[in-house]
Amino acid sequence: MAAILNVRAIVNGYGLAPAFREELLRLFDDHVAEIHSTTRISNRALSIKTQERRATSLCKAFAELRDGGFALQTPWSLKAKHVEYLVRHWVAREQSGGTIENKLTYLRAIAQWMGKSNLVGTLANYVDRKEHGLERSYIATEDKSWAAHGISASDKIAEIAQTCPHVAVQLKLQAAFGLRREESFLFRPLEAVRNTDQLRIMRGTKGGRERDVPFDAKLAILEEAARLSNGFTGSTIPQSHTLVQWVDRYKTVMKKHGVTKKGLGVTGHGLRHQYLQELYARVAGVAAPIKGSGPRPDASLHEEAMKRVVEAAGHSRVTKANAYLSTFALQERVTRRRPTDEEIRQALVDADGNKSHAANALGISRQALYRALSALEN
Repeated sequence: MAAILNVRAIVNGYGLAPAFREELLRLFDDHVAEIHSTTRISNRALSIKTQERRATSLCKAFAELRDGGFALQTPWSLKAKHVEYLVRHWVAREQSGGTIENKLTYLRAIAQWMGKSNLVGTLANYVDRKEHGLERSYIATEDKSWAAHGISASDKIAEIAQTCPHVAVQLKLQAAFGLRREESFLFRPLEAVRNTDQLRIMRGTKGGRERDVPFDAKLAILEEAARLSNGFTGSTIPQSHTLVQWVDRYKTVMKKHGVTKKGLGVTGHGLRHQYLQELYARVAGVAAPIKGSGPRPDASLHEEAMKRVVEAAGHSRVTKANAYLSTFALQERVTRRRPTDEEIRQALVDADGNKSHAANALGISRQALYRALSALEN
């Protein structure tokens, strides 16, 4: 049976009116684990992580409506004017387009639970995304791999193993097979091995979408994962921890060893980026576009490499590979035309100091703007 989040601790933390809270809890009890998709029908439950994000986001939204002067007696009172207010509120707080779209997705889910399928639109239905600097890109502008930050994955993981062998082996699985974080937690080595060529990734996947990844003769990692696996569940989470508890433990260990954006500039997810970039290079015969504007591969090799990457990543559309690889066209534009110091200063003035808006106006990522500003200060 799929795990369902105990939402009471989350809901009780937002000071919602008792009657409102009880109605919301009933909706969560009935629906919080359901997958919401306009393109797929699935009987699988959402992961605990996604259930938690959904419940937290919705509680925050209703608390923001309360603080904004809307005295909703029940979640069923949610109307279009409330959604419009929330979007304006989030835009005013300079939240990113992706963040707001995710929040709208959660609102769209609860509206569907209440039989109000057409209540919540997309971000573009409420604001001009370009005008507000909210355009969302699915093309990588920053190389998030550990190698790009000068970090040896094997050395750092060996260091982490001294603190926690379980976290270390989970990182090895992420690096060796491109697993997402939760996939590495719930991975069952003895269950995953189907043959000498492929591993089946079944648990913790995004949207419940199973996939096969190349085995590549990485037997030692699977043997280590099997030795450390939980004798009761078969996963790599120790028997002493639940999934929610293990997420906290994992984050603590990673922070201790500096594996954070604020620390070394990378997260565990960077190992997945690195794996997919290396897979592309093996198939295409040239480095992934995110590595710089190098030579382009033969068109057929590029097509095959993109196909292999998206399959290994567990996505449904080939273009999703661009989130890890970038594109040659974008990298050539970046290399060909970098903004001058004066252009950067003027963009900041025009954007009233808003770095996200300035970066959009310059056609560069926020990270690139931060690097440029750091260079100016030095």
